[in-house]
Amino acid sequence: MAIEETTREGYPAVRLTNGDLAATFVPQLGMIGASLEHEGEELLGQRNGLASYEAKGSTMGIPLLYPWANRLAGLEYEAAGKSVTLDPDSPRIRLDPNGLPIHGVLAANPKWEITGDLAARLDFGAQPELLEAFPFPHEIRMEVELDDGLRITTTVDANAGSPVPVSFGFHPYLTLPNVPREEWHVELPLTEHLELDDKGIPTGEATKIDPIEGALGERTFDDAYTGVAGDLVLDGGGRRIAVSFESGYPYAQVYAPEGQALICFEPMTGPTNALVAGTAPVVEPGERLSASFRIAVT
Repeated sequence: MAIEETTREGYPAVRLTNGDLAATFVPQLGMIGASLEHEGEELLGQRNGLASYEAKGSTMGIPLLYPWANRLAGLEYEAAGKSVTLDPDSPRIRLDPNGLPIHGVLAANPKWEITGDLAARLDFGAQPELLEAFPFPHEIRMEVELDDGLRITTTVDANAGSPVPVSFGFHPYLTLPNVPREEWHVELPLTEHLELDDKGIPTGEATKIDPIEGALGERTFDDAYTGVAGDLVLDGGGRRIAVSFESGYPYAQVYAPEGQALICFEPMTGPTNALVAGTAPVVEPGERLSASFRIAVT
C-alpha cells in the first residue's frame, strides 16, 4: 500500500493506492471517504461534492454518521443516565424533510488529527458544541486500510470517565460506472426486515425474510434490516463490489433512491432511533468498542 498527500476538490487529502484500487480521504472534512477508484473509475457517488458536504452536511462518498446513524424520532432522548434536548437551530444539527434530526453532528468536522499512515483520532469531549448534543466525552479513532479492498475500523474509547451510548454507522454511496442502473444486480443476504413508520422510524415489529437477489431494475430501497448473513453485493459490467460487515455492525440500511445511479449498504451499530428508543449499547468508562466493515472490488 502506498500513501501520498494530495488534494480533492481543493481540500487537502490523503490517497492510498494498492494495485488497481485507490482510496482518498479528507481528514479536515470529518475523515470522509471522498473517492474509491478501481482501474481508474470512480465507485463512490459524488452527489453534490465536498463543498456541499462542508456547507450543508449533504452526504456523499463514505461519510461517518455519528453519534447516531440515520434519524431520531424527535429532538429529545435519554441515554446512559442523561436527558438531552437537541437544538434544531444548531448548525451541527441537520433535519430531514419531516423535521427529524438526521446523521448525527460530525459532518465535515475539522478537528480530526492524523495519527498514522491513515489513522486518525477525534477528541469528542474537547468540543463543547458537540457535547451539547451528545454529553458523553470520549475519543473516536478511525483506521483505514487498503489491500484488495477498503477496510474502515472505528473505535469508540470511553477514556474520559463517562459512559458512551453507541449508535453510529457509515453511509457508503456505491455506483457502477458506465452501467445503467436497471442492469445492476444486487445480492442482499439479510434475514430480518424491520418495519418502519411513514417517517422512517422502526415500529418495533420485524418480519423474517428470504435473501434478496436479482436485478435492481426500477426498484427503490430505504429499508432497515438485521440478520446480516453475508456480503452485500452490487454487481454489473464485469465488476463486483462486496460490502462485508466484519464486526460490530448487526444492522443495515439499504438505500437506493428513485432516479439516481446510487445504492447504499449502510453498516450500523444499532437500529435507527436507538438513542430515543433506549436500545443503544453503552460503552462503560475505561472500555472501548470497535466496529469494522470492508468494501472489496473484483
